Amino acid sequence: MSSLIPLHRLRETRTLLAFHHPKPSYDLHILIVPKRALPALTDLSAADSDFMIDLFSITQSLVEEFGLLETGYRLIANGGKYQDLPHLHFHLVSGD
Repeated sequence: MSSLIPLHRLRETRTLLAFHHPKPSYDLHILIVPKRALPALTDLSAADSDFMIDLFSITQSLVEEFGLLETGYRLIANGGKYQDLPHLHFHLVSGD
């Protein structure tokens, strides 16, 4: 992962990095990015099971940390024409 953009890292594992979006579109906007180069969700395979376990474990811990069970949240993966960057990433968002 490049360190060219300063990030407020929330979580980091061997397989992923979670940080506040540098240009948030929601009250809470967290990006969860695999460290392995994966162009899109459709490129995930059984070999990425460690990443998927980390993804859901980290998401659960962030939901708890930010009290999102009460306020509501979405975990979004864009694809095709809706994906701005050719690197798989997830948005954990809450609010407007």
